Amino acid sequence: MSIPKEVLIIGGTRFSGLYLWNELYKRGHSITLFNRGKSPLQKLPSETDGDFDMRIKSTKFITGDRKSAEDIKTKLANNKYNVIYDMNGREASDTAPLIEAFNGKIDQFVYMSSAGVYKKSALMPHREEDEVDLKSRHKGKLATEELLRYSGIPFTSIRPTYIYGALNYNPLEQYFFERLDMGRTVCIPGHGQHITGLGHVQDLAEAMAEVIERERTKEEIYNIQDTQSVTFESLVFLCAQAMGLDTKKVQIKLYDKSMFDFGEKKAFPMREQHFFCSVNKAMSHLDWTPKYNMLDGLKDSYKNDFVHKKALNKLKLDFTCDDMILSDDRLKVQLYSGMPVDTVNE
Repeated sequence: MSIPKEVLIIGGTRFSGLYLWNELYKRGHSITLFNRGKSPLQKLPSETDGDFDMRIKSTKFITGDRKSAEDIKTKLANNKYNVIYDMNGREASDTAPLIEAFNGKIDQFVYMSSAGVYKKSALMPHREEDEVDLKSRHKGKLATEELLRYSGIPFTSIRPTYIYGALNYNPLEQYFFERLDMGRTVCIPGHGQHITGLGHVQDLAEAMAEVIERERTKEEIYNIQDTQSVTFESLVFLCAQAMGLDTKKVQIKLYDKSMFDFGEKKAFPMREQHFFCSVNKAMSHLDWTPKYNMLDGLKDSYKNDFVHKKALNKLKLDFTCDDMILSDDRLKVQLYSGMPVDTVNE
């Protein structure tokens, strides 16, 4: 356990930021949250009402715009912090005011990046030293990492793969839960054997908290996800198992996305490629081991999130793309029938 620190979290009220806030609070750190104040404060599934109230009372809240250099200067720059967590910076220009205000004044700057920066490769899993894709939609995070490195501020960058767990605002596991819950066929792009990595949000929070007071983490990048990865097809069955469903009744339809015009709708929540990372470096440097295996993590998300959203009628339930796929006679792919991996060509 590290000595309690003065910690500033940029963001902190949604999903990964919320879990991090709670984890740092439980470890005895003094927390300040800086954000626009527009998101309601949420209780985590593991918290009692009393614990939630104590976390709120123990936290300092400062409202402002992270992109405003004036807000950073007038509302934050004169305060003393040991560690800053930047949870929602997307572009280098988002983080630049923080660097200018706190360079030389803090012990550590921890940046939430993304494993989406890696260039598609035939060699997997992705490792921290792998080539990055300068045209990635996450190129702003790459630029931020470069800015942090160039500035000389003591930084650590965290690159998670797909984050899942209760309170996820990105409909990742929810995509599968919704369809399975309604007995619908689950549509998967390609051959269904692409391997992807998921990381439970609580494991991510614990890894990020472990960065504090570890000198070897400075100027370093860490991948974060579960220790195992999964194919798209197998993920469908894991979700069904987490829901307590009969996996023998699960139906999957494969499709070629190039044959459809889905417009601006997103037909599937994950990229159609192998996308998973090694976490050996994080496990070694941070003395960290993910606590959730994928099945237990999905059970947590289903029980503590999906079930409640369904009861409150907060599910998206948009099957427009699915219906296009399922009704298209051009497709010569079959419902899942145990097709072995070695019979498909990527």
